[in-house]
Amino acid sequence: MHSWEASVEAQIRSAQQRGEFDNLPGAGKPIPGRGLPYDESWWIKSFLEREQVPDDLLLPTPLLLRRRIERLPAEVRELPTEQAVRACVAELNAQVLAWLRNPSGPRVAVRPVNADTVVARWRADRGATTTAPSAPATPSPTPRRGWFPFRRRRTV
Repeated sequence: MHSWEASVEAQIRSAQQRGEFDNLPGAGKPIPGRGLPYDESWWIKSFLEREQVPDDLLLPTPLLLRRRIERLPAEVRELPTEQAVRACVAELNAQVLAWLRNPSGPRVAVRPVNADTVVARWRADRGATTTAPSAPATPSPTPRRGWFPFRRRRTV
């Protein structure tokens, strides 16, 4: 056992003499996080920072959908046609409906987006006045006021 340790120490010493440990990243700098209280998820945070992973990927599905709904006007602003805007809204609504069918994560109110409202805002942002014939409007489902899993029936 001592001969194994001695051989490792000899290899380290020879590497130091050759200068293989010179100019390593972080050389001469304090150890990051030293003096701070222990955080058991330090390695996850450092990985996310080092790899520049977007924070959105860590959110649960309903919060991701809410964030995407909030960013939808900016997302569709550069789309060329009304049909492309409606397709984008339909794809988002399909994701919302899939989550509503099988909810997971925290209970957050997420409702499908009204395509006509998004198209009207898209037109207003572009300053276009119906230069192209619009697609026939599809009725969007009317949102319910609240969802209660156990509703009492009224007796007459």
